[in-house]
Formats: sequence, C-alpha cells, structure tokens
Amino acid sequence: MTRQERLHFKNGLLFASPWILGFCIFTLGPIVASFYYSLCSYNVVREPIFIGLENYRILLFEDPHFLKTLYNTLYMMVFGVPLSLVLAFSLAALLNTDVRFLSFFRTVFYLPSVVPVVAVAILWVWILNPEYGCINALLATLGVNSPGWLTDPAWSKPALILTNLWGVGNIMIIFLAGLQQVPQSLHEAALVDGANRLQRLWNITLPCISPVIFFNLIMGVIASFQYFTQVYIMTTGISPEYGGRAGGPEGSTLVYALYLYQHAFQHFQMGYASAMAWILFLISLAVIYVILKTSGWVHYAEER
Repeated sequence: MTRQERLHFKNGLLFASPWILGFCIFTLGPIVASFYYSLCSYNVVREPIFIGLENYRILLFEDPHFLKTLYNTLYMMVFGVPLSLVLAFSLAALLNTDVRFLSFFRTVFYLPSVVPVVAVAILWVWILNPEYGCINALLATLGVNSPGWLTDPAWSKPALILTNLWGVGNIMIIFLAGLQQVPQSLHEAALVDGANRLQRLWNITLPCISPVIFFNLIMGVIASFQYFTQVYIMTTGISPEYGGRAGGPEGSTLVYALYLYQHAFQHFQMGYASAMAWILFLISLAVIYVILKTSGWVHYAEER
C-alpha cells in the first residue's frame, strides 16, 4: 500500500468513524450483551448470575406457553403474509391501468400505511367492537350473526390479520413500481399470439416481477416474527387468565414477541427474555434459509 493509499484509507476511516462508533455502541454491544445475559439469571436489579444453558432448557422443554406463542406467530405469518401479498398485488394491478383520478386512488390506498400503528390499532378496536362496531352493525343489517372478533378465540387471529390487510399500501407501491417495469412489448407479442389476460399474467407479469414478490415475501416474514404493537394494544385486558395482560382471549393472540416483552418488562426476567430473543433469531434464520433455498421460481433480469 502506497503512502497515498494509506492516507485515503485513514481519511475514509475518519469519515466513517461516527457510524462505526455508533454501530459498536448501540448495535453490536447490545447484541453481545444479550447473548451473555441469555446465559445468566438476570432481573436488572441484581448482578447477572451465570447459569449456562438453563434459560434455553426451560424455554424449550418446560415453558407451557412457548409452543403456543410460536404457533400463534406462525399462524400470523402463514396466513397473513400471503393474503397481504395477494391484496397488495391486486391493488397494484388495478392502479396500473389507465383510469380517471388514478393519482387520487393511489393516494387513498397508500394513506393507511403511513398512519401511526397505535392510531390504527385503536381505530380497529372500535371497528371490531362486538356491540357497537361498524362491521358487526353492517353484518347485522345483512342478517349475519356477528362474531366476537377480538373476544372470541376462533376469530381473534383473523381479526388481527384483517387489521394488517388494511395497511398494505407500502407493499402495493413496491408492486406498482415493479409492474411498471414489465416490458410492454412482451404483452403485445403475447396478444398477437392469442394469449388471454390470465395467460399473460401467469407467463409474463408474474415472472417479470418475481424478484419484487420475493422481496416482499422476505420482508413480510421478518415483520411477522416481530409482530407486537397491534396485538399489545388491541388485546390488553381481554384475557383474565393472563392477569388482564395482552394476548387474549385465552392466549389466542399471545404472539412470541409479546411473550418476550412480558418476560422482559413485566416480570423483569431479562436473562430469560434474552434467551427467547436468540431462539426467535434462530427460528427466523431457519425460515428465511428455507425460503432462499426454494427461490428457484425467482427470475432476474439477466436470466430472462
């Protein structure tokens, strides 16, 4: 390395040092600390006591709610993510046509995604109220028996998924950008060959935007494992068997992130919560790995 190259390298490190310092203090440091605490009995007030893998053993083999929270989280992912992708793609396809007031409709469908999550959750608590909610009022006028939504274990998770579907505007925008990059010449050639709309969708549009679908799928899966705010706000006080804490009714909405929060900030079991966080990381990593290994359906531009 020449003297000039060493000078450029030194200047580069100096310019990058604020970010490097911030990363080490606020990101890397907490990650390392959480792994150490996961091997300790730690309640914030007292010094951590090293206990090895005991937290992991209790979580995996003795915790009565571990499998239930994992099931609830996977339920939200398996049903919520595909529905969000289908709805967002459908809206993007409709908004990719030449219709009047197109900018207005794009804005209307995108707006819910920029509303604060807390405000959305409070709004949907009112909408889904079994006594005076507007959805049940509409169903009553149609002669349909109104479900309890958030108070019924059979409907609580579908109700949360419905809440998430209302805010797919950000995914819709990404799909819309992808649809506008599909070469129009391919559709024109398919029309000449006699392909109908469904055939063009399946053989041209979907393969061309498969990287966009793949990106939204990965981001949706990651967001599902971090699902917390809506369920915390919308289900607090519903479940007496959990001390009135969020996660009801009957623990049907007790997702993994919420259970982790309860151990960390309600029971102050920071060591146990850190172990839960690392188990969640490993599960997320395994799911993402499976998705990456089965991504043969994704076609990139250089492959087409």
